[in-house]
Amino acid sequence: MKKSRFLICAAAALAVAVALAGCGKTEYFAGRKLPPSGLLHRVMVVVQNASILSHGEASILDAYYDTRSGYTGTPGMYSISGYGGNLPVSIQNLPEEQAAGIYSSGDGSFSLINYQEEKANGNVSGLAGASASIYVTRDLSLVFAANQISHVFTISNAQSNASIPFGLPGVYRTSVNPGGSAAFAFVQNSNYFYYPRQLTNSQSLAYSTGPSSWPKAALDCEPQNLPGWCLFQAQSPDHIDSTGNYYGAPLVFDRPIKAVFSADATSAYIINCGPECGGTTASISIIPIAPLLFTAGQNSGLLPCNSAPCANAAAKPMVTIPIPGGASNALVDTTTMYVVGQRAQSVGGQTYFGGNLSIVNLTTNAVSTPISISDGTPGGVSKIIKADDNTLWIGMTRCDTGVRFATGASGGYGCLTMFNTSTKAVTLIEPFMGDATGIAAVTGLHKVYAVEGGQVYIFKTTDGTAINNYYVTVTGTAWDVAYMDATTDTNNTVY
Repeated sequence: MKKSRFLICAAAALAVAVALAGCGKTEYFAGRKLPPSGLLHRVMVVVQNASILSHGEASILDAYYDTRSGYTGTPGMYSISGYGGNLPVSIQNLPEEQAAGIYSSGDGSFSLINYQEEKANGNVSGLAGASASIYVTRDLSLVFAANQISHVFTISNAQSNASIPFGLPGVYRTSVNPGGSAAFAFVQNSNYFYYPRQLTNSQSLAYSTGPSSWPKAALDCEPQNLPGWCLFQAQSPDHIDSTGNYYGAPLVFDRPIKAVFSADATSAYIINCGPECGGTTASISIIPIAPLLFTAGQNSGLLPCNSAPCANAAAKPMVTIPIPGGASNALVDTTTMYVVGQRAQSVGGQTYFGGNLSIVNLTTNAVSTPISISDGTPGGVSKIIKADDNTLWIGMTRCDTGVRFATGASGGYGCLTMFNTSTKAVTLIEPFMGDATGIAAVTGLHKVYAVEGGQVYIFKTTDGTAINNYYVTVTGTAWDVAYMDATTDTNNTVY
């Protein structure tokens, strides 16, 4: 009798929160409370055109049983209540904060999601139209958006609903460090980058008479009659002006496209897209974070200069690491950086781009020989995430236009690559099923969820084989996925 009661209780614990409470369990780890669904392992998938009545929804999948419905078949599906974005395309996953941000391209909305309550907490206001790139800080207070169509870089305060629009023609990418203390803005077809900074009261007064009163490196200060923030161009500290601000020549990059950050939070690695984006040389440039902190009075130290010797003796020359295989995305894992990019190759008189993975030793700055992976869109938005069993998963778009497809490579031309970080070899390239637009590492369960060609698939991290996805397929077009119950914010393909 006792054994039967135990089995019933255990089964119920995996099914619904009410049963979990009845078995004496109301939280599962790190003090997290059980959500309304009662699911312990949840993957959220954003779906476009889920029905004739909905242009977008955020569904919840049971990543333990690999189903979209309850353990007993009831309910028929789980979803984020109150969410209704039009054509959702990306999820910024923040499991430590039990939150997420979903961006929808159809209406330009950025919705904040409460994981514990499994509901939407409304949309961030003050965004200047459609965003080519958007991030929220981990404390959910500030949202940074690159609004390429309106040529505006926007900072929106998600709590006060106030927004600050900076004029920045051609802005199309933004990056925010995981600590939420520094932000970067990148302009298409440009060799420079920009960063915002909050002003002290004395600076606001000093800069209140218009552009002539702004520091040399300030591109825009808002509001102009009494600015609270300025947007600065990253410049070398070669000189000092009468107000004590260092300025000099702009720091020169090679089509910078994104920033990723060191494990100790002290450095930013600027990804120079180079030839993929119309430039010359793909590389990684190392910049200290301290001079770029946007909170008033918190920034310290100096930016580097372009090359040695620096005119300012207190500055150091910028370190730039060439990446022969191409650079458009990267992931930092302690002292190793995995850089993904595309390199042009000539096949039969035609130019095609081939995907490569380069491994950078951040202690010595040594770079591995490029490793061939899935091809993709030059300078496009790829996905990269670390998962169980020493695996790295990389997703590309338009892999059917690359060199693998053109040459009929024996390894195939699929858009999803599984790489073993221990053996430093590609385990496999999944067969072509369409663009890989989302990957979620379901850590501890040795599987990843991926979106390819608008549908959800599941793969084992042990050997890359597919797991039956019949019960997680969705109606409509799936676009991105996130593991809601991950232990860390690094389980995120966005940063």
